[in-house]
Amino acid sequence: MNARESSPLLVICGPTASGKTALAVELARYYPIEVVSADSRQVYRGMDIGTAKATAEERHRVPHHLLDLVEADEEFSVADFIRLAHPAIAAIHRRGKVPVLLGGTGLYLRGVTEGLVAAPAGNPALRAELLERERREGGGTLYRLLRELDPPLAGRIQPGDLTRTVRALEVFRLSGRRLSDFQREHAFAERPYVTLKIALAPPREELYRRIDRRVELMLEQGLAAEVRGLLERGCDPESKALRTIGYREMICHLRGAISLAEATALIQRNSRHYAKRQLTWFRGDEAIIWVDSCSESANILKLIELFLLRTRSGYG
Repeated sequence: MNARESSPLLVICGPTASGKTALAVELARYYPIEVVSADSRQVYRGMDIGTAKATAEERHRVPHHLLDLVEADEEFSVADFIRLAHPAIAAIHRRGKVPVLLGGTGLYLRGVTEGLVAAPAGNPALRAELLERERREGGGTLYRLLRELDPPLAGRIQPGDLTRTVRALEVFRLSGRRLSDFQREHAFAERPYVTLKIALAPPREELYRRIDRRVELMLEQGLAAEVRGLLERGCDPESKALRTIGYREMICHLRGAISLAEATALIQRNSRHYAKRQLTWFRGDEAIIWVDSCSESANILKLIELFLLRTRSGYG
């Protein structure tokens, strides 16, 4: 038996601006928790404001791990995250603390708690070739190709999700097999931890209000200066990190293509769309318990208390 199999892991997920970090800070009043951040953009150094990283005060109240791992122009994959997450969780257990896997990147959360599909590793040269084809032949070219080669997977991917589209085509080119077939065979069957998964879902209007206000705060806190600094350091504006919502729109503004007001509105709109995609992803996990973070803190505490008692964790 794998040593991790009897280890409890609390998972807190949900869409952007749903209150995940605030909940972790609240939980720290009752349990000796440490957070393992599961956010695919918070791994990048220098991307603090636009990714809503936990503040210094929040990190003082709750230790956070797996933040600021690589530079913004370095590659970082879900496999890299999993490789680092398991030792981080094990170390938290050894310290007698409660590990909390917290974030909104669904594939990171799933990879740690359920394992990854055994598909071929990424190939940078092939990825560049595919992206060049998309640029040369026009937007939507690769998605149309994916619909021909792997219809089941294409049906689960948004037409504008170029990253997942390229990955699926990459797998097909490297293996001759559809990624959907790899996923069906694996079915994310590995379960390395005993988990309690809680997803925060404020009412839709409240969530959108929070998103819009968060974007306004990011601008007030200096998002434009943060993006300008990354570009001045030589970061490629076409890198995966800087294609993140908030950064790509601000780059357009700094280049003079759009006004600050237009950039702000675009970030808000794109963040709302992203939140909808996150909710769709998490609703595919039947193990998740959904709560309204605005009003159900007592229920959340009760769920965690029962979970820790059931796993005989013995945390104070």
